[in-house]
Amino acid sequence: MPKVRLSGTVLGENDPSRSTRARLLHLLFSHGWDIYNGNGDQRITLSNIERKIIESDAFVFTPGATLEDMFKAISIFVGYQTLDRHLAGKPTVVLNSDFSWAPFFSVLDHLHKMGTIQQDYRDYLLGVETSDEVIRTLDVVRHHGIPDAGRVKIGESNVLSFETPLPANHAGNVCVFCSASLTDPAYLADGEELGRRLAEARLGCISGAGKSGIMGAVVKGSVEAGGWTAGSNVPHIIELEGLPEGLSSFWLRPDIYTRMEVMIQNSDGFVIFPGGAGTVQELFALMIFKHQKNPLMTNKPVVLFNRPNAAGIGFWDPLIDLLGDMCQPGDFTVARTLDDITPAFVRKLPKSA
Repeated sequence: MPKVRLSGTVLGENDPSRSTRARLLHLLFSHGWDIYNGNGDQRITLSNIERKIIESDAFVFTPGATLEDMFKAISIFVGYQTLDRHLAGKPTVVLNSDFSWAPFFSVLDHLHKMGTIQQDYRDYLLGVETSDEVIRTLDVVRHHGIPDAGRVKIGESNVLSFETPLPANHAGNVCVFCSASLTDPAYLADGEELGRRLAEARLGCISGAGKSGIMGAVVKGSVEAGGWTAGSNVPHIIELEGLPEGLSSFWLRPDIYTRMEVMIQNSDGFVIFPGGAGTVQELFALMIFKHQKNPLMTNKPVVLFNRPNAAGIGFWDPLIDLLGDMCQPGDFTVARTLDDITPAFVRKLPKSA
């Protein structure tokens, strides 16, 4: 029988979503689905999430959306975007009966308008308001499939990992999470300038090692200024985006989650530059690690570059609103100009003092 993975956790007998989950379990069982994580008590980590995806045939997200639920949902959406073969034909349904997913969907709507998400998330994260609609939607998608993400491979991937030692005067590594699709010249210029400034501050630049968009521009700026650069990527995304020239070190990983993990391990701080679903996914992971007091995030600053447009609206305004109820003061800081970014790391990183 097909296996569906449920998100969410029931928090005791008085949890308002308890009856909804019970109804959903009944319907899924009676319509021939085996249920993975029925009790909502299984932990997902960066090292096991891809295996959980491989083991499942469909995904259902329940009411009472938490930061971890949103991380899982956006991770699946990123998998659809990047043509993860383990997600091929597997539907994802979001039961939004309490509208707790609305702020998350607002972020995706905003990024679609900003051009960093090309696809309409509604075609991939299928929102419904009743448990009966969950069943009908799963059945429809299993029969008719999932829309093509519109991505085309630009080549084959045969690169292997390689390492270059850190320079003697190295002050630390800053990881830049950003868009690989945005082509606006102003954003690309900002990316190059950030890479240059990191190099001048003796800060290594770590990225997702994509050649296109802001991601490629940041690496270009650092390399041209003589900086140490590193990154991680996976074969199927390299085939879509290519690799930038001049990387000092590269870590090949099998999936986007262990890719993210090695980037976090090797970084002393993080910049969240304008980006799309992948950038949101990466920020969510950082926040979850902070809340879990994961050693990977100990004393590592996170700076969110909320670049304003001509009307003064910040690129990340909807995301900041969403995180306002889910994060603590100090989890991240907001910068509105490039001038505010590098000094935040120069002040906070012990090696750069």
